[in-house]
Amino acid sequence: MRVSVIRKNIKFMPDPSRVVARYFMNGDERTIKLINNIMIMSDTEVYFILEQTLREFASRHRNISKVFFKHCHNLKGLIEHMGISFNELSDERKMLIGSYTTMEYSIESAAFFNPSMVEDFDQSYLNDGEKRVIISFRATGEGHLSSIVFRRGILDKNNDLQIMKTGSHIDKAEIIHKKLYNKKRFIRKLEEMQIPYRYSKSIMQDLPDRFEYFALHEAVSKLLKDHELSTDRRLALQEVTWLADSFYDVQFTHDSDITERVIFPLSMAESKGIEDARFVKFTDDDNSEKVYATYTAYNGHTILPKLLSTEDFYTFRVMPLHGDGAQNKNLAMFPRKIKGKFVMLARIDGVNNYLMYSDRSTVWNDPIIIQSPKFPWEFTQMGNCGSPIYTKEGWLVISHGVGPMRRYCIGASLFDLDDPSKEIGRLKEPLLSPNEDEREGYVPNVVYSCGSLIHNNNLILPYAVSDYSSTYGVVDMEELLTVLKS
Repeated sequence: MRVSVIRKNIKFMPDPSRVVARYFMNGDERTIKLINNIMIMSDTEVYFILEQTLREFASRHRNISKVFFKHCHNLKGLIEHMGISFNELSDERKMLIGSYTTMEYSIESAAFFNPSMVEDFDQSYLNDGEKRVIISFRATGEGHLSSIVFRRGILDKNNDLQIMKTGSHIDKAEIIHKKLYNKKRFIRKLEEMQIPYRYSKSIMQDLPDRFEYFALHEAVSKLLKDHELSTDRRLALQEVTWLADSFYDVQFTHDSDITERVIFPLSMAESKGIEDARFVKFTDDDNSEKVYATYTAYNGHTILPKLLSTEDFYTFRVMPLHGDGAQNKNLAMFPRKIKGKFVMLARIDGVNNYLMYSDRSTVWNDPIIIQSPKFPWEFTQMGNCGSPIYTKEGWLVISHGVGPMRRYCIGASLFDLDDPSKEIGRLKEPLLSPNEDEREGYVPNVVYSCGSLIHNNNLILPYAVSDYSSTYGVVDMEELLTVLKS
């Protein structure tokens, strides 16, 4: 029996007008020539060019002069190496230098897809049958660089979604690096990343059991200055730094709207993108709440599964996941503990669905297979489409399957509440397949989701359309559960 899905007439489309001011470094040699050209300009010329630039770009960014100062400060070492006193430069000259090392980046220009929906912490001032939600998206711009962006909306009693107005500026977060690292855990993660200890030993052996970020960064930088380092060892040492960079907090200002906050790749571990964040509202055993999100960090050749956590969507803690189960993509955390342990779905081999338990939210070992491709529409591979959803009948897992012509469809399964390794039921046919209007896009023939929720006894299923845009559908829970249990 096929379960009916009501597709809603709403589309989230890429928007090239959504831009951030990004640091742009054109290499030491060219930057030195640039700075020399600015240094021979008169104060009047500096003031005139700066005013022109501010007139053109100040309205497009909340505080562009602050960005210019910050980007100029990134060049402080280079400027002083040129024999120029950085502190004696006028503010105008610093801002002008900073403007030449700044570029606009359109974060949503290529694709706006793989949505995940969670209940907002704030449910005040709503009418009966309404729910305030936060939707995250994978926004992709030039060079296929992905980041996380947000929209806020209200679902009404008819499951129609009213989207709140989008802010006029976009803010990147301030990054705060973790101060101390546990040496044993750090070495263990390096092993999981398949970085031979013989390469990292020269650094790690001289560090204390708990070491600071800057001590590690300095030690690696010194070794990288050796021009006789082999390519393999140089790459391994760089990955040591990438791992350290992957622990951090990000902080947004409180005068930013949630639609103006973008979690942009900030560390070398994710320099090529932040992919497919699966958000879930987590309730702990003491009834405290926070939002977790698992995502994939990619630096061009290494995948690193990571975990976000937040209690207000202003401050986010970012941590890499550890363990033999923290591999590949497709990790999704359960919304509550089971028998005192955190629980996670995973797809560590790229084909099957796995389950893991842990005493800690960042350490995952001993994965067990709970599902394998079974039906023709998922023979190539399967995985989750977000965190499991609690129902009285069992854990509802929305999944994806890949079939002929690499077509992605969305399915559903039901698992036992006390032992989610036990499958109660599973749809034989896809819950959602790309229709004729959804087949065209950046990657054709794909429907995909990173997280759903239940509202008014209906499944609200946000989904991406062929890796280009997003929309959502509604499924009657009574009908879905009846088919799953049958």
